Amino acid sequence: MIFSTGDPVKTHLVASLNRPGGNITGISDVAAELAPKRLQLLKQAAPQLQRVALLWNAGDLGMTARYEATAAAAKTLNMTVLALGVREPNDFGDAFAAMEGSMPDGLLMVADALTALNRKRVFDFAATHRLPAIYEADNFARDGGLMSYGPDEAETIERGANLLERILKGEKPADLPLEQPTRFRFIVNLKTAQSLGLRIPQSTLLLADELIE
Repeated sequence: MIFSTGDPVKTHLVASLNRPGGNITGISDVAAELAPKRLQLLKQAAPQLQRVALLWNAGDLGMTARYEATAAAAKTLNMTVLALGVREPNDFGDAFAAMEGSMPDGLLMVADALTALNRKRVFDFAATHRLPAIYEADNFARDGGLMSYGPDEAETIERGANLLERILKGEKPADLPLEQPTRFRFIVNLKTAQSLGLRIPQSTLLLADELIE
């Protein structure tokens, strides 16, 4: 079973979404579709946004594919991209130094194990420099990040459990199409917005599925 590992076809984990082959199935990645929306939400929250820093695990092919989709989306929105690839915890210091040397207007961080484990450092940097940021998963906003937009975690768990049940009943993973998320959640942490001195437009707040106060 795979979840949130990047495009499984592009990363050669499966032959196709409809017939993955081998022993793999799960919930497929939709980063290319979500990247523009995340950047649009960040732009709505911080209208001055022109230059965005993209932080991702450059040692992971799947996360690099998600970075590439986001960078392409940024360019279509006339945003300049500051690419900040990290491979280990020590690299975050270099990423922060790069931003301090040429401060972006906003930040988008791709979510994986490496970035999740170092999320507090990113939150602290964003807070210190009053940098608006958006993340890919709910728990980032709940843990102190400004905003998140991504697949509904409850749906992902539910559909993953359904796939697992079908496998346990005898169906082969190779015959089970990789499913795609159908529900997405936009979360805004108002406490973080206040600490950043950021007044998010009411029109953007009305789009939120959850406001954290």
